[in-house]
Amino acid sequence: MPHKQTIRQFLKKRSGLFLNVLMFVAVFLGVSTFQARNLLSKSDMPAPALNGPLLRGGTYDLATAGNRPVLVYFFAPWCKFCAASSDNLTRLRRLRDDDSLEILAVALDWQDRDEVLGYADRHGLDLPVVLGGGQIAKDWRVYAFPTYYVLDSDARIRRRDLGYSTQFGLWWRTWFVD
Repeated sequence: MPHKQTIRQFLKKRSGLFLNVLMFVAVFLGVSTFQARNLLSKSDMPAPALNGPLLRGGTYDLATAGNRPVLVYFFAPWCKFCAASSDNLTRLRRLRDDDSLEILAVALDWQDRDEVLGYADRHGLDLPVVLGGGQIAKDWRVYAFPTYYVLDSDARIRRRDLGYSTQFGLWWRTWFVD
């Protein structure tokens, strides 16, 4: 009997913490769902086309990504949340090699190439950066920064979100996508 009383006391003392954690998770999921309501939906249809000039030369075309998942990260060089989460992209690159996940950054709402180059250099973005524009933002329904889409190996949207994401959050979003 003393063991059961100990467990009851433990649960009684921790019930407030449990309820607070449960409330936090519910609010977090509700806000995330509300924020993502206008993004492209997850479906069996392929993601929109995405092509354009690369920051460091050359061009990019999503259609040539190969048979692997892709994390598409839309950012603006002036965005503070983008600045905070850009480092997490670099850390994610260290965890997931290029053969298992392509990570693509797409600059939107920028003034000139030097602004984007400065941003990429400040944050050590050693991954492809597409110089995007208004049509890409419209096609992908990007209305806030940063916005993330995770595509499977068939270029179908499997995850989507916007706002700051931790390194663990990015890893989690991309881990179970094939």
